[in-house]
Amino acid sequence: MKSRYKIHDPSNSQFHFITSTIIEWLPVFTCQEHFDIIIRNLAFYRKQNQIKIYAYVIMENHLHLIVSGPDLPGTIRSLKSYTAKQLLDSIQEKQMVWLLNQLEYYKARHKKSSQYQVWQEGYHPQQITSEATLRQKVEYIHYNPVRRGYVKRPEHWRYSSAEEILMKTDGELKVDLMH
Repeated sequence: MKSRYKIHDPSNSQFHFITSTIIEWLPVFTCQEHFDIIIRNLAFYRKQNQIKIYAYVIMENHLHLIVSGPDLPGTIRSLKSYTAKQLLDSIQEKQMVWLLNQLEYYKARHKKSSQYQVWQEGYHPQQITSEATLRQKVEYIHYNPVRRGYVKRPEHWRYSSAEEILMKTDGELKVDLMH
């Protein structure tokens, strides 16, 4: 199934706010190894100049990014495909049977080539067209763990760009400057 959300000019350098969700909002990011899979892969795509990352947060069942890149649809599709394989390997290795059962149960019926589905199909890109919207989206991203009650302050969430942006220190994943 194709996403109804589209990036209208994926070759431009516009900021996009992107949300990618685990199928049925299942809690996949519950151990450091799973967070690290996303961090490593985002860092790889950033290093290869396929994506610029301006802000991010990884929660237990979804991630938010503010990004730009020459082929965002292709990069996000590749990121999700590759991380799904790595996450499944880890989940199987950890013998998280309950989670495997759920990933199999909720797999879209038309996906015949795999036994499991990790990510919901598509993603929700929103082009950011103003400085005010950019600020609002960065704040939304950084306060996500605070709203969930995981931390008191955004910079305390390890898997977010809040520490780097707010405290001017290195976080788990280096982000690009917004200019």
